[in-house]
Amino acid sequence: MAEEVKREEKQEEKKVEIGKVVSTIFKVILGLVFLILGIWAIIAWRKDLWLVIKGCIGPFLVLAGVITLAIAKE
Repeated sequence: MAEEVKREEKQEEKKVEIGKVVSTIFKVILGLVFLILGIWAIIAWRKDLWLVIKGCIGPFLVLAGVITLAIAKE
């Protein structure tokens, strides 16, 4: 009786371990897919991306200036 319980516990532990491995493999594959799609999007829309980066320089400098003034005020 006790041996059967131990066997069942070991089987359940193996199922949990297999589930964790499958979950990890799925996450790695999904991460690689997102990485490839991201690289493709950067390459495909590099001109538009550069335009967005140039457009963000002004607001970034304004924010940096406000933060610098807030720090200097203290």
